[in-house]
Amino acid sequence: MCDIGVVYLHTNVHTLIKQIVMTERLLPMSRIRAQIPTLDTVAYSKAHNSGRAFEILAEAQMYWNNMYLFRKDRERNKRYCYGDQWKDRIKVDGEWMTEEEYIKQQGNVPLKNNLIRRLVNTVLGVYRQQAKEPICTARDRDEQKLGETMSTILQCNMQLNRMSDVYARTMEEYLISGLAVHRKWFGWRNDKLDCWTDYVQPNNFFIDSNMRDFRGWDCNFIGEVHDMSYETLLQKYAESPADVERLKNIYSWCHDRHLFQSYMQNFGYSSIKNLDFFVCSDNTRCRVIEVWRKESKPRYSCHDPNNGDVYKIDVEDYHDMVEVVNNDRMRRGLEQGMNIDDIPLIKAKWFMDDYWYYYHLTPTGEILREGETPYEHKSHPYIFKAYPYIDGEIHSFVSDVIDQQRYTNRLITLYDWIMRASAKGVLLFPEECLPKGMDINDIADEWSRFNGVIAIKAKNTKVLPQQIANNSTNIGITELLNLQLKFFEEISGVNGALQGKPGMSGMSASLYSQQTQNATTSLLDLLESFSQFIIDAAYKDVKNIQQYYDSKRVFNISGRSGTQIEYDPKKIRDIEFDLSIVESTSTPAYRMMANDFLMEIWRSNQISLQQLLEHGDFPFADELLQSLNSQQEQLENGQTPEALSPEIMKQAQQGANMDAVNKAWGMLRHAA
Repeated sequence: MCDIGVVYLHTNVHTLIKQIVMTERLLPMSRIRAQIPTLDTVAYSKAHNSGRAFEILAEAQMYWNNMYLFRKDRERNKRYCYGDQWKDRIKVDGEWMTEEEYIKQQGNVPLKNNLIRRLVNTVLGVYRQQAKEPICTARDRDEQKLGETMSTILQCNMQLNRMSDVYARTMEEYLISGLAVHRKWFGWRNDKLDCWTDYVQPNNFFIDSNMRDFRGWDCNFIGEVHDMSYETLLQKYAESPADVERLKNIYSWCHDRHLFQSYMQNFGYSSIKNLDFFVCSDNTRCRVIEVWRKESKPRYSCHDPNNGDVYKIDVEDYHDMVEVVNNDRMRRGLEQGMNIDDIPLIKAKWFMDDYWYYYHLTPTGEILREGETPYEHKSHPYIFKAYPYIDGEIHSFVSDVIDQQRYTNRLITLYDWIMRASAKGVLLFPEECLPKGMDINDIADEWSRFNGVIAIKAKNTKVLPQQIANNSTNIGITELLNLQLKFFEEISGVNGALQGKPGMSGMSASLYSQQTQNATTSLLDLLESFSQFIIDAAYKDVKNIQQYYDSKRVFNISGRSGTQIEYDPKKIRDIEFDLSIVESTSTPAYRMMANDFLMEIWRSNQISLQQLLEHGDFPFADELLQSLNSQQEQLENGQTPEALSPEIMKQAQQGANMDAVNKAWGMLRHAA
């Protein structure tokens, strides 16, 4: 009985399994994978979220709106800096109006004395006088020659982008708004393929409002709105005729602000004056929203003890780059008789990694372009610096002195008001003294003449005509103005010595220099903060140059002799450089000092004349060096060298030591 029961049960199980196998429906692995949540945020979003572009736009708009107060303060600071200083709104008798409108209603003129502009120009002058530039230093001292080469290439790229003027204007923006932004990219511009730097208007820029690190290292979201022409849009994003038609359909109705507002009202459409996140103010332009966001996905952190490299790989590459390599090393190590523990195997550790991913979006939710950062520095293309950025707040240099500027304007306007309202030569003429045949207008005309005569009859009264003048100057306004001007210098740290004002009578030069240095010290934090911005920008320039300069090139800094170098990407591509800010070698003081030093060691016969001309900075150096080389070739060929050309002699007379030229000519004649 028992055996029969077991056989029956066994038969039923096989029958059940057979039925399950026959009735089971197999699902494609593509569908199964689509239902499994993935740790790759981009892949998961592509697989499960058809409206992911709108989610990115919503996040970008949130950060844009969070910068509303910054844009408002920047606009106010800019108005005060450039002289529009009476546009703050006030409430008078329940009605809002600008201060300018209120003053005009009172019958007065809103006067101003723009002290902020002078202050900004002074700080810009101090910045330009520094004449500093970034240099590269190779971390490996054996590669220092390559560091000098990269410094020259970096200087050539800065000249190409006119960075001296770009940094000056960016410094002006830094003083006004407290935020400096550049964008580094590689591509075509002006029929030239190179690394470029763009100034980014802060009103078009938005950034992660949760960021608190003043270095920007905790930034997870950054972007910019671009307003470009339709032709530029096609150049950037059209790769086929189908793309042209697609872009034409997208932007054919996007210019209609009213239609767009009704379409986006459920999305949270917002408009801040003339600054709008979705629509540009000029309906002939096309709005593209560029977003860079940190995404995450699983990766392996690998350490190769064979060469000491530490690197990251994707999960999909684990088999080929770790398992296959380790199996091969294990096989070769055992063939060589190595102990298993001595074989250098790659160690891999799984972890969640974040990386920068970019989106180029239309305001209507289409993705024009997306992808992981193409730059080898593995970051976004933006360089930004906020000052001082304590607790996520920006307080610009100009905002510190706005109150003093406002009070100065009020005192000037009040002074003018009192002077125009006070009595200045008003005539009190008794009516009983009015002569017969004359009216009051005749009296006023005769009174104003320098030789006028008025005949009157006293008529038994002691009241005679008299003139009243009120001295309205000594009422304390002058002292208040001087006090505000002093406050202006105390708060800003820019005193008279720094502004170039002459010192007091009898002041020594050392004391005046010390006052200038002390004033510069008060601006040191601001200037050094901007120098760090320049270093960060130069770092991305160097990384882009290493990545995109993939062929040998010859560089020469314009205006300098002896700086022609050859760039070899095979030697420089993998070099790590440290960057620092040093005194520029293009300043007249530096060139004079270098030329004097070279002349001294040349007179002592420690260097040759050719070395003097190659490393010195003389206006005639290239032509003279070429002539000397030509004469040297003639001497080697047994020919008599020709005299120097009159043009070179004229240049030498204007900018050189003629003793050195005559000595060189004598040496050549003696050698002949």
